[in-house]
Amino acid sequence: MSTITRVDSAWFTTKGQIVIPAWLRKQFEIQDGTKAIVQATPEGILLKPVTAALIKRGRGILKRKPGARPLTEEWAEHKKQEKELEERNAR
Repeated sequence: MSTITRVDSAWFTTKGQIVIPAWLRKQFEIQDGTKAIVQATPEGILLKPVTAALIKRGRGILKRKPGARPLTEEWAEHKKQEKELEERNAR
């Protein structure tokens, strides 16, 4: 995917929602219901749309070793650790 370097502006609603300009939605193949990864960076907030093209490019990257725990178990363990960390920090 080629990207165009261009600057535009957007506004946040009272609910924290933001409208991505149409030219960016088209460039990154963002459609209604597209999810995004939101990441805090030293420069600000980074939005990474999770599109069909991104998923297709990523297939095969996460190959599992034979006998490895299912991803669902690993994810559940990760969420448990995350919750424990949040509870410790809330005190």
